[in-house]
Amino acid sequence: MRGEICVGSASFLAFTSLLLMIFVHVSQINTSAVPRGISLVKINVSDYGAAVHVAIFDPVDHLYTNDSSAPLEFGAGLRQFYLFGLYSHCGYVNTSAGTCTNKTVQNEFQPYAALTSDMLQNYTDLTNFLLGGTAFEDSTDSLGGSSRAAYWMLLLGTICAALALLTGVAKNNFTFFISTALAIVGAILLLIGASIWTAMIHKAQSINSVMIGPPASPVLAGIVVSVGPGLFMIWAAFVALFASVVPYMVSCCTYRG
Repeated sequence: MRGEICVGSASFLAFTSLLLMIFVHVSQINTSAVPRGISLVKINVSDYGAAVHVAIFDPVDHLYTNDSSAPLEFGAGLRQFYLFGLYSHCGYVNTSAGTCTNKTVQNEFQPYAALTSDMLQNYTDLTNFLLGGTAFEDSTDSLGGSSRAAYWMLLLGTICAALALLTGVAKNNFTFFISTALAIVGAILLLIGASIWTAMIHKAQSINSVMIGPPASPVLAGIVVSVGPGLFMIWAAFVALFASVVPYMVSCCTYRG
């Protein structure tokens, strides 16, 4: 019975890790309830227009769009919220109505480019002037490259979790050894992916404290980057898969079939 409990706990932890990563992979692939509720990064730009108004002393018209079905990245207008996943990002005019970009393998996390590509050209030029030289604007290329590397780490980590779960079903010392090795490798890959995304989000959050406007009375830029639940799910998946190593290893060393 103790052996069954050991194997069962390892399988449960591997399954939990796999399930969490599946949810992470489906985040922001469309605007239905589950994908919409999961994201790695959320960017709130609802106050950016007011900040621009303070900076240029002129009315800010046609910066945003209220058309939730307008395509992204075609200068159709800024959305209130942007949520980023592994395969695409979505823009929302409110908490539920929005649209997403085409799904792309190893989709790059380039928040500044995502925002400015939705603006009319005059606002893109103005934004380049107001935010040019900031870490948020300068980090586009570095964030894109890092997100590609993180994608493969997370994908391979997910595959390892699935294989660890499957091989652990067969009650054999050799299969338990394979499950142990896969769980170790998968946990390392998930750790790397989670660490990269944590660093990227921290770098993007530099925009939260950027001030624009007249030197005498500057205001915050009105762009707020926050962590989405997807990142916490990746860390939880890592913990679960790492924890499964112990019962898999015990099963490998003690099972008598």
